[in-house]
Amino acid sequence: MAAVSSELLAMLRCPETRTALELLDDRALVELNRMIAAGRLTNRGGGKPEKRFDAALVRADRAVAYPVVDGIPVLLVDEGIPLAQLGSWGK
Repeated sequence: MAAVSSELLAMLRCPETRTALELLDDRALVELNRMIAAGRLTNRGGGKPEKRFDAALVRADRAVAYPVVDGIPVLLVDEGIPLAQLGSWGK
């Protein structure tokens, strides 16, 4: 089962920029989940996610991703994950 249906994905927008979102690639998702497990990932609100992401939705500029947890997209600005934490991803 897909983490987010294609129909839902087509309707979702970044809560900050209102741009379309797409699924984050598997390699970056694995790295995000590794960082969560190690306690090294922070969101824009300064919090540290504790639960692994089923998926993540990334906005067009590839600067921020939003978690999908238990199949639910969490589209809150403060829950966004700055992807610069992944080092070379997206460069």
